[in-house]
Amino acid sequence: MIAILLGPPGAGKGTYSAKLVNTFRIPQISTGDILRANVKEGTELGKKAKDYMDKGLLVPDELIVDLVEDRIKADDCKNGFLLDGFPRTVEQADALGGIFKKNKLSLDGVINIIVDRDVLFKRLTGRRMCKACGGNYNIYTLPPKADGKCDRCGGELYQRNDDKPETIENRLNVYEKQTAPLIAYYKKQGNLTDITASEGSIDDIVRNITAVLKK
Repeated sequence: MIAILLGPPGAGKGTYSAKLVNTFRIPQISTGDILRANVKEGTELGKKAKDYMDKGLLVPDELIVDLVEDRIKADDCKNGFLLDGFPRTVEQADALGGIFKKNKLSLDGVINIIVDRDVLFKRLTGRRMCKACGGNYNIYTLPPKADGKCDRCGGELYQRNDDKPETIENRLNVYEKQTAPLIAYYKKQGNLTDITASEGSIDDIVRNITAVLKK
């Protein structure tokens, strides 16, 4: 199965993907995670991407497309994969279609996660990450047991630069301008399904997504 999760920053794509990959036994491909790893390791790609990410801007297509194509050729993608955070523009979607055609792959479904803007803002400003193990928390919805410390390893929690209020406002504006047109793009292809996720438990939302993908 090959599927795409669409949705604005803070919609929960990463959280839902982590559960979906266990159900379908396929890898999650998150360009955000790959890029952040490159930034942390100080690779050439990471250095180029960092300026864009810190400002809440989209990383240019030429830095992303080749990375994605290399990733989906890995052995663990033989039975499919779940794309989280890519494509983000219609141009990237066209490039992805070209990759699929070249590699004789077909897209099974696109899930569009819908969340109210005020909910997104609260989720993102409340997000914290562990410096040591990368664990994710939210001071509003998923707080750590001890303030500022990771439950798993005791590491220090911090707020990413791209989760600060001024950057979040820009990220949401960028999404609405450049990424939201993907909804119309995939709807025209007839393989997009909307899933509302402003309310309800994570498990309920995952069940709804799973039911759509299993069809």
